[in-house]
Amino acid sequence: MAGARRKLLLMGRSGSGKSSMRSIIFSNYSAFDTRRLGATIDVEHSHLRFLGNMTLNLWDCGGQDAYMDHYFSTQRDNIFRMVEALIFVFDVESKELRKDIETFVLCLRNLYEFSPTAKIFALVHKMDLVIVEKRQDVYRALMKSLEDTSAMFSFQVQGFATTIWDESLYKAWSSIVCTLIPNVTVFQKHLHTFADISEADEVILFEKTTFLVISHVTNARSPGFRSDSTRFEKISNIIKQYKQSCNKLRAQFQSLSLRGSDFTAYLDTMTANTMIMVIMSNKTDSRGSTDLLGNSEINGDSDDSFASEAENNIILANIKIARKMFEKIEMMNPDAR
Repeated sequence: MAGARRKLLLMGRSGSGKSSMRSIIFSNYSAFDTRRLGATIDVEHSHLRFLGNMTLNLWDCGGQDAYMDHYFSTQRDNIFRMVEALIFVFDVESKELRKDIETFVLCLRNLYEFSPTAKIFALVHKMDLVIVEKRQDVYRALMKSLEDTSAMFSFQVQGFATTIWDESLYKAWSSIVCTLIPNVTVFQKHLHTFADISEADEVILFEKTTFLVISHVTNARSPGFRSDSTRFEKISNIIKQYKQSCNKLRAQFQSLSLRGSDFTAYLDTMTANTMIMVIMSNKTDSRGSTDLLGNSEINGDSDDSFASEAENNIILANIKIARKMFEKIEMMNPDAR
């Protein structure tokens, strides 16, 4: 079966930060590395394999006025036809915000004609340059204007406040990409099953290259894990930086096990295109974990090292057993659910 292609337009005025965020998410740049990037010339095409059966066809459109004029005149059909999503980047400190919004309106007008079912996302970028106390007000004011404008063309716009200097960029792009994955609800269903059988407090499924979050499950009995709403994106950021450090040392990152005073975290490969993180509370009772074949391991009176090793083996066994199912989901026809 031919893989699904998703055309994404990444647009915004020159200097808004489009290429920097693309390089961080998809090309493993650090925020510091983006300082050496130059301006985008016309349209840069990137074909990014995402999961087993989907390709993101990302069009990074240069924001200089000369290029913009061509997009909205001679290249309209080529640029705006068959678009799955528009990601429009606003520089929060732009001196020409009115012109930025006018450009956004032109994008909506052309999408309404050529791709009326396209999803619309607005990234209010470089929020680190705004005083903390004013960030919410600045963001809400701009989004109110964009929502009213989008409604005129029967579009709903979803907004994100972002900066390359924290996890907000990963949160935005994870949310965007998840709307494009046809089998995301199937991933979620089976991740719930995995978490229940493993008695995990939290399970997160990441795309392997970008480390964007595909799906996650949190045990209702573990309210402490929900205290930080950006914890998944922070993990993405940290692990990706760690992978970059491994690459610099010519070492290959494969898995990770981290044991703290209250929890143990396991990160391992789930499929060729995904990784899974399993968070387990360090147990002090006799419940123990159960593997996917129904075998139990009792932790009660065993010493800590033995219990830790037993739990480690069960979690890794569960991942191994679940791997074939998740591989099937990746390649599943979205109509066969």
